[in-house]
Amino acid sequence: MSHTREINFDGIVGPTHHYAGLAWGNLAAQRNRGRRSNPRRAALQGLDKMRLLMELGVAQAVLPPHERPYLPLLRALGYRGSEGRMLDQVAREAPELLAICSSAAAMWAANAATVSPSADTADALVHITPANLVGQPHRSIEAPVTTRILRRIFHDPKHFVVHDPIPAAVGWRDEGAANHLRLTPQHHQRGLEIFVFDSGEPFLQRPWLHRFPARQSLGASLAVRLRHRLAKRATLAVQRKAQGIDAGAFHNDLVALGNQDLLLYHAEAYEPPVMRDIARQYGRLTGAEPRLIAINPERLSLADAIQSYFFNSQLVTLPDGAFALIAPMECRAHAAVRGLVEELTQRGLWRQAHFVEVRQSMRNGGGPACLRLRVVLDDGELAAMHQGVRLSERLYERLRRWVQHHYREALHPADLADPQLLRETRVALEELTRILGLGPVYDFQR
Repeated sequence: MSHTREINFDGIVGPTHHYAGLAWGNLAAQRNRGRRSNPRRAALQGLDKMRLLMELGVAQAVLPPHERPYLPLLRALGYRGSEGRMLDQVAREAPELLAICSSAAAMWAANAATVSPSADTADALVHITPANLVGQPHRSIEAPVTTRILRRIFHDPKHFVVHDPIPAAVGWRDEGAANHLRLTPQHHQRGLEIFVFDSGEPFLQRPWLHRFPARQSLGASLAVRLRHRLAKRATLAVQRKAQGIDAGAFHNDLVALGNQDLLLYHAEAYEPPVMRDIARQYGRLTGAEPRLIAINPERLSLADAIQSYFFNSQLVTLPDGAFALIAPMECRAHAAVRGLVEELTQRGLWRQAHFVEVRQSMRNGGGPACLRLRVVLDDGELAAMHQGVRLSERLYERLRRWVQHHYREALHPADLADPQLLRETRVALEELTRILGLGPVYDFQR
C-alpha cells in the first residue's frame, strides 16, 4: 500500500547572509539593519533545525543557496568591467544595490514556490509554480535559479510539473507558499487549498493600499489555481485584514499555521465570515469538519504574535500520526506565548513542542516556517524525485563540515564588496552541487 507523507524542503542559508533591512514591512529585518551577521552560525542553526525534524521521523530535504553577489544583475543595470571593479563601483555609488544583489533571502524556502499534491490536481501530478517575488527587488532575482533547481529535483514528467513563474508584473505579485494553506483529513486525501492574498484587485497595479506593501495578489493566486488544475470547489481565495499587514505580518504565515485538518489563526487576521466559508467548503469537499481555532487578542496580541513569530512555527505530522510544534526560541522567551504553547499542548492540539535556535534567520524576519517549503508526496513520487537532496545523518554531517569550511563567522555590509567573498561563495557552491548531485545550476557554472 502506497504511503503519502509531507517533506520539508529547507533552504540552506547562503554565505552572504547579512542584515540590510531590504524588505519594507518586515519589522525584524528593518530593526536589525546594518548589524554584523554570522553566516556560519546561521547556516548551522538551519541545519540543526532540519536534523531535529529528521530525528522526529519527519521527512526532510534541502534546497541550495543562490549565487551571491549576483553580478548578472549589475551587468543588466549597466555596470561594466571586471568583477572586482563592478563590486567596488556599486559599493561606492549604490551600496543598497550591492546589498540587493548580495541578499541570501533564498534561504526562506516558503517563498520559493506554491505546491499542489497529486491528490488535489485533475491530472494526478504534483504541480509546482516557482514564485516570481516581483514585489521585492532583492527577491525578484531568485526565480530563474529557483526554477532551475526545482526542475532538477522534480525532474520526472510522469509525476511532476514545474511551471514557469507567473509573469513578473506588479499586478501578479506572487510570494509562494507563505500565503498558501492546505486543509485535509490526511495528507493522502484530497484537500482544500486556501490562497491568501493581500489586495482584492486581481490585476491592478496598486500594491500600496496599506502602510506596508501588499505582497500577494489575488491575480497570482487565481493563476496558480488554474495552472495546478485545481477544481474550483477544492480551493478558496481569502483576503487578509489590512491591519495585520500594517502591524508587520508581511505574509500569512505570521498570523496562521496549520497541518492536516487543524488551522490555528489570530482572530484579527481575517474578516469573521472567512472561517465560516472555510468550514463550509471543507465540509462539502471532505464530509468532515476542520478544527479552526482562533487565538483572541486578549490571549495574545497581534503585536506579540508578530514579534515572537509564534504563527511562523512549523506544525508537522509524526510517523504515528500525532502532531509536533517546532517553534522559534523567541516563543519560549516570551511569557505569554510560552503559556499559550503550554496550554495548547495540554489541550492536545499537538503532542510535543520543540523550541529551536534560528536567531540569525529571525533577526532578518524569518522563523522556522519561513525556512521550509512543504511538499506532499506518495511513495512513487518520493522515489522519482532527485534523492541527493534528502537529508540523512551522513548528509547532515557532510553539510556541517562544508559550512564550517567555507562560511565566514562575521560579515559586515562593507564586506559584500570584497571580491574574495564572491570567489569563496562560488567555490562553496561548486562543491555543494557535487555533494547534492545537482549538476550545474548556477550562472557561473554554465
